[in-house]
Amino acid sequence: MLKAELAAIKELQATCEKYEPIKLKLNWDMLETRNDLEKNDFFYYEEQELIGYLALYPFGNKVEVCGMVHPSHRRKGLFSALFQQAKQVIEEQGFTSILLNTPAASKAGMEWTIAVGGKLKMSEHQMKWDRVTKTDLAPVILRKSTLDDYKWEADLDVLCFGMTREDAESFTNRKHAENLENFFIIEDEKQAVGKVRVQELDGEAWIYGFAVHPNFQGKGIGRRTLSQLINIYSQKDLDICLDVEVENLHALGLYESCGFRVTQGQDYYDYNI
Repeated sequence: MLKAELAAIKELQATCEKYEPIKLKLNWDMLETRNDLEKNDFFYYEEQELIGYLALYPFGNKVEVCGMVHPSHRRKGLFSALFQQAKQVIEEQGFTSILLNTPAASKAGMEWTIAVGGKLKMSEHQMKWDRVTKTDLAPVILRKSTLDDYKWEADLDVLCFGMTREDAESFTNRKHAENLENFFIIEDEKQAVGKVRVQELDGEAWIYGFAVHPNFQGKGIGRRTLSQLINIYSQKDLDICLDVEVENLHALGLYESCGFRVTQGQDYYDYNI
């Protein structure tokens, strides 16, 4: 993607987030590493100003859709027009699952998504560490992932996140190829027990893909890992953030007990072509 296009997206995002108290999930790590041979971005300009934008985010056979329209240009059918263009690409690429993403606090986003037939599938909390709560726990070993760990990482995505084997392997390979995150294997008592990724971007450290193998759950490894990540990234003076499904009460309770507080929400709607 061109630098001018990225700058225009950032400007439109800032305008939309200033207009209402929302945080758009535009996955900037993916936008900044787009493959120009793939059509995943759709733009609507008026007098050389970007006033509408829609992005596709492929994850195996699933694709997520997110976007925005300038507050002064809403209810003119702009996003629907962009969505029609995107649906053609979605059909051509053969995706079998489509998720429409909108910030939970966005009334306009929710109304549009429901109007086109979206059915609420899940909701996520976005959480940020309070910069106060710390726990003094025995550390786990966090070592950098290597090529030999790719299968283990994919195994955990299958076991803990319900991904298909094909999607898990494709996702693992793509994330490592992008090389935008720190990939850690969690070890305890000299054996691998889990994994986690951390991305440092714009003063924040985002925790992703945090999983402990089912055979080692319930032993405090998740809490010890979080405690260690907090110690590492708080020393860098970064805001530490993560996502968690609203219905995952166990994980939510863990994160809250470690000092994470809900800041925003994201809703995901199933869409059938």
